[in-house]
Amino acid sequence: MVQRQFPNPKELAELMRFKAPTLNAKQRRLDKALTIADLRDIAKRRTPKAPFDYTEGAAEGEISLKRARQAFEDIEFHPAILRNVPEVDMSREVLGGPTALPFGIAPTGFTRMMQTEGETAGAGAAGAAGIPFTLSTMGTTSIEDVKAANPNGRNWFQLYVMRDREKSYELVRRAAAAGFDTLFFTVDTPVAGARLRDTRNGFSIPPQLTPATVVNAIPRPEWWINFLTTPKLEFASLSSTGGTVGELIDGMFDPTISFDDLETIRAMWPGKIVVKGVQTVQDAQILAGKGVDGIVLSNHGGRQLDRAPIPFHLLPHVVREVGSDMEVHLDTGIMSGADIVASVALGARFTLIGRAYLYGLMAGGREGVDKTISILSTQIARTMKLLEVSTLDELGPQHVTQLSRFTALPKPMTDAAEQAVSAKPKTVRAPRAAGSAAKSAASSSTRAAKPASTKAAKPAAVKQ
Repeated sequence: MVQRQFPNPKELAELMRFKAPTLNAKQRRLDKALTIADLRDIAKRRTPKAPFDYTEGAAEGEISLKRARQAFEDIEFHPAILRNVPEVDMSREVLGGPTALPFGIAPTGFTRMMQTEGETAGAGAAGAAGIPFTLSTMGTTSIEDVKAANPNGRNWFQLYVMRDREKSYELVRRAAAAGFDTLFFTVDTPVAGARLRDTRNGFSIPPQLTPATVVNAIPRPEWWINFLTTPKLEFASLSSTGGTVGELIDGMFDPTISFDDLETIRAMWPGKIVVKGVQTVQDAQILAGKGVDGIVLSNHGGRQLDRAPIPFHLLPHVVREVGSDMEVHLDTGIMSGADIVASVALGARFTLIGRAYLYGLMAGGREGVDKTISILSTQIARTMKLLEVSTLDELGPQHVTQLSRFTALPKPMTDAAEQAVSAKPKTVRAPRAAGSAAKSAASSSTRAAKPASTKAAKPAAVKQ
């Protein structure tokens, strides 16, 4: 029989501890965000469909992006025990300088379209957190203004090679003069990817007012007030500002970019140079012989070639081949601190966040970017403590098993399939590359790419 009594007023008073309300609406909504997914939900409510979809979307069927994120979900951690790790050190040296955390802000285009503070918010938040900020050639804040927003922090510049080479060279000179210490030479955008969400939304720079955009703006007045009452939205480093994303890229960027361009930029640039957009082991090996300081394994956030290799799956293979010759960085698909810890464990010297940063920006401007960095750093520290490692250098392949839903077909099977196709009547095929070198390259490429099988497979461990 349960004994009952009247509540004791003193005991009841101890339970009634009400938190003072937060009057600042922005702070109130950011306080509720515990994950990057929470920031994304806030961003979606506050941002018009076209700029939100530009951030969220990828190329064609968006398969590359889905696979990249799935790869991070399909990992298994292996924690140690009884290692006495009361505190963790998340800092390290990257490209000759310090960083307080193993991630930085990736280059993003059209950033002021997501939220009016744009790159200024990103650079300021990065400087306050002690991490690098990367400005895109397609940024909406100038090189000099980014330097002013982050005067004492590390600023990096991401370069596209344009048809008018002198315009690219001028950007290199300006970034060097402003004290940017690293140049990201981007190689995965010879032409624009087919970003279908943008086409369907009629996305352009600057955004166009149509009946659909007006209706979409009604529940999002703050975004439109900011857009209409702040300086004109345009590219800070480009002379052309009008048109769709594809039109701008195809009109300005040069598809004939080559290793000669890399050599030219390397000779001009006084700081560290990193090649961004590497997607095969073979290209990583070539670049190691070119004397670059680092590479970024990236498929451009899934926004260029759909069904491209998964950078996280490619990571241990590249690190094994060239990790002692240059730094290997990683982006595409990172949405949590656990993703970053897994990347470092498999050999990444550094990682970059793009969408995660933009979700924070759209959710709350500078304070939203601060929140993104805070969420990720908290998750990194907690994951390291649960793995019982005190420094990033203690992380290694023994802490992570990659699980894979994608299994490459054995090369003999693909050879047989090709022979069967070539034997069919009235079939015209391009001649296959001859020679042992071509066969070796094709074999390595097949192993690295890991295309999806036709049927969903139960995740299986990938041996490191």
